[in-house]
Amino acid sequence: MATNGSQEAFGVEEVLQAMLTMRGGDSEKKKRAHEYLEGFQKSTTAWSATITILQSNAEADVKLFAATTLRGKITYDLSTQVPAPDIPAVRTQLLALLKRYAPGPKPVRVQLCVCLAILAIQMQEWKDVLPVVVSSLGDENHACILDFLRVLPEEVTEGRKITLTDEELTARTTELLEHNAPQVVQLLINYAHSSAAAATNPQLFECITSWLREVPVNEIVRSPLLNIVFSALESDTSFQAAAECISTMVRETREIDDNVETIQVLLPRVIALQPKIQKVVEEEDVESYKSLTKLFSEAGSAWAVAIARESSTFRPLVDAILECTARDKDRDVIEFTFDFWYDLKQYLVLEKYIESRMQLLDVYAKLVDILLKHLEYPESESNNEKDLFDGDREAEEKFREFRHLMGDTLKDCCEIMGVAECLTKVLNAIEIWMQKYASLVNGASVPHWQQLEAPLFSMRAMGRMVTSEENTVLPQLMPLLVQMPAHEKLSFATIMVLGRYTEWTAAHPDFLSPQFNYIVSSFDTDSKEIVRAAAMAIKYFCTDCRNLLSEQVVQLQQFYDQILDKLPQISQEEITEGVATVVSVQPKGEIYKLLKLFCDPLVQRLINKASNATDNDGKLLVADHLQLITLFAQGVVVLPPVERGQEDPAVKYWQEVFPVLSQVLVNFLDFAPICERVCRCWRFMVISHRGAMAPILPEMANQLASGFSTSKQGCFLWVTGAILREFSDDREHVGEDMTDHIYVFFETQATSVLRILSELSPQDLPDVTEDFFRLVVDGLLYYPQKFIPSSIFVPVFEAALSVLVLEQREPLSATLHYLRDVLGWGNEYSPQNFDHHLSASVTEQLRSVVKQLLSAQGETLAKRLLAGMMITFPKDCFADASGALLTLFEIFPDQTATWVDGTLRLLPERTVTPVEIDRLMLKVREKLNTNDTGDVRQIRSILQDFTNTYRRRYIAPRDGLGALEGSRFRFDG
Repeated sequence: MATNGSQEAFGVEEVLQAMLTMRGGDSEKKKRAHEYLEGFQKSTTAWSATITILQSNAEADVKLFAATTLRGKITYDLSTQVPAPDIPAVRTQLLALLKRYAPGPKPVRVQLCVCLAILAIQMQEWKDVLPVVVSSLGDENHACILDFLRVLPEEVTEGRKITLTDEELTARTTELLEHNAPQVVQLLINYAHSSAAAATNPQLFECITSWLREVPVNEIVRSPLLNIVFSALESDTSFQAAAECISTMVRETREIDDNVETIQVLLPRVIALQPKIQKVVEEEDVESYKSLTKLFSEAGSAWAVAIARESSTFRPLVDAILECTARDKDRDVIEFTFDFWYDLKQYLVLEKYIESRMQLLDVYAKLVDILLKHLEYPESESNNEKDLFDGDREAEEKFREFRHLMGDTLKDCCEIMGVAECLTKVLNAIEIWMQKYASLVNGASVPHWQQLEAPLFSMRAMGRMVTSEENTVLPQLMPLLVQMPAHEKLSFATIMVLGRYTEWTAAHPDFLSPQFNYIVSSFDTDSKEIVRAAAMAIKYFCTDCRNLLSEQVVQLQQFYDQILDKLPQISQEEITEGVATVVSVQPKGEIYKLLKLFCDPLVQRLINKASNATDNDGKLLVADHLQLITLFAQGVVVLPPVERGQEDPAVKYWQEVFPVLSQVLVNFLDFAPICERVCRCWRFMVISHRGAMAPILPEMANQLASGFSTSKQGCFLWVTGAILREFSDDREHVGEDMTDHIYVFFETQATSVLRILSELSPQDLPDVTEDFFRLVVDGLLYYPQKFIPSSIFVPVFEAALSVLVLEQREPLSATLHYLRDVLGWGNEYSPQNFDHHLSASVTEQLRSVVKQLLSAQGETLAKRLLAGMMITFPKDCFADASGALLTLFEIFPDQTATWVDGTLRLLPERTVTPVEIDRLMLKVREKLNTNDTGDVRQIRSILQDFTNTYRRRYIAPRDGLGALEGSRFRFDG
């Protein structure tokens, strides 16, 4: 593979051999062949080699590779590898190749059309693109001309900017699209009239669809093309392409008031297509059914506001969409209608459209009935209740996904019809089933249970729309729910419904006991799915009905203790979160006693599990169990906080438990999951109990310092950051002595990390690197007056520079955030507005320290940021990197411009030309010289465009970066 511009031997025979190797089974050889071909695609040799291959009798896949490679060359390398006088020759070769491949194969022909379109965009002196292409290909090569016409607007409007400026691209778009649009329309009309086959050629309609983005839709509608497109719906060959073309026309009329005349022409023609629904369904033509449904739904969504204004005029269109939904027995097309029902609902709920809403109530009522039927599970053809989809997992997953989408549409219906009306349909469906089949139930054998489960699911889906004040239908429904037959699907659905309506139950306490008992009894089943649902429901009951359950808190603990070990981990956490919520609302005087009641058994379980943890599985059980203790530490908080000097009952309990957690940590310092869970527990203690945690802090700090020093795990830094935040200078409950001690602790932790980063590279400790820079972000945010003048400030900045050579997103992101915060202190306005506790003179002193640092390290920072943006940074880091560069420009405009210029001239030869660098720096300096903040900010997008372009072109970003390589961080502290 080419390295920094050097060229490997890329002969045609070698390329063909590499292609042959790619078909083989030897993975190592295929990997080398892949690397070789990647290098070939970026080499200068590829220009002649691809054309040689395309002129040969090579196999189709080899020719397609050559055409694809040529597209990449024209896209990325035209300006750097082809002298300007030779570019017309490239055009001549392309036109000749296109003529050669006009008959096919189509994939190669399309790639060559894309090549020519990209060349046309960049070749700004080529003014007569359309006439030259048409005359060169000749009248007999219609397929090739249509392909070129189709891809041209796509490449112009969606293609990447390569070497053109915004102004050049805008001008070129006008020349290629706007000026050519009338000729293209006439070309398409002439072609359509040339023969019957032409009038039904899918390529014709794909071409019209592509140009509809550029040609005003009314011009197409007023032209003979409209009749041609609608007539094409009578042909199986062109049906789908024509339907997509009409859908695009409709989308282009979304601005209703600007397209009234066009809509008046299109509406009757679209409505006239309704009889085709029955036809395609009876013929089982699924693809045409999909195309037709998409067409109607696109029209409905585009004209939703018009439907709301004139519902009677547009009613046939709404009925057509409803028919598409109703006839969809296999749920092939219903998903295409969901957006329409939502879009229309958004208008109909407005007061100004109340009349239309009343006129369309019956449509939404029918839609609810249709959805209830679609929600039913299928009847198993093999009578296997355990496998309703007869082994078709894809169909099962699709059904589950559709159910939730249909649930969203049911919510839309609720907003139109009202919740009571929708719930009444659910009640009626359940009562009808009860009348028909309840007497036939025999244990778990429930006839036609699908007809009962569907309304239960729909009730769950509507839950968000139902308020606690609903007193009409739910009081009739709730007693029926707890009488559901003991069928797994029905029990699961019932539990999910009860868990969804806990806010309503909290407002109607008479219904709590039977519901809660139903959930509790569900834990006796063997069904894992039901047990998981029941645990989730318990969480919601405890959360929303916590005050109602206060009298049963002791019984709740007994149930919790009995059931806990029988549950999977996720359910243990859900039920623990719920019972902790009930404990949290008990009187302050009861908190300590209740924490002991609930948590002492958990702590004893922890001790037992830790004693028996001799292998990884046992240790993971310890880590999982720690999460339950964390949920109590996080959830049971004394509010309002106790007065300063008083003992917090929750913290009193955690003070007793702390030695146990510390011992577990010490015993398992070599096992990251346990360390992370203990630290997570402590972090939430600090965040939740805040100032009340002061009695525990000294010992916690000791454990964090020794734990990090021994294990080098970043989790210890999480807790340090939480302590920094909760005990910072601006907290009312924190004394000066406390903040001084905490800052010293922070600096000790930071020094330990710096020593580690000096011994090991950031690549070896990406997680610690990320956690460290998140910590120093907090240090800078909450203790700037101590951190910035400190002896570790410069080493931390230098460590950050060394991290910028990484390619992992998380540590880079944390480091870039830190650098941006540091840069913010060098700007005119200090970040986060610390004026409320820092004097102007202190702020200015801190700014001076930062600017002095940036003056010394700014060139290295600019080099690292640019190298990252061009070569190594993941895409997610570009915004922060360019933001940091912009701030550097704002602080030191001239120096930064010099640093950027110097960095760009270090780039490997043949990857960027001096002319391109000069043009870039001219733009940058123009923006700097305007003294306009908005113009200076445009430097960010200018640099992003340049680095994005360079990144796509760069020959070998992973084979050594030469003069741009980062240096190793060293710390002597």
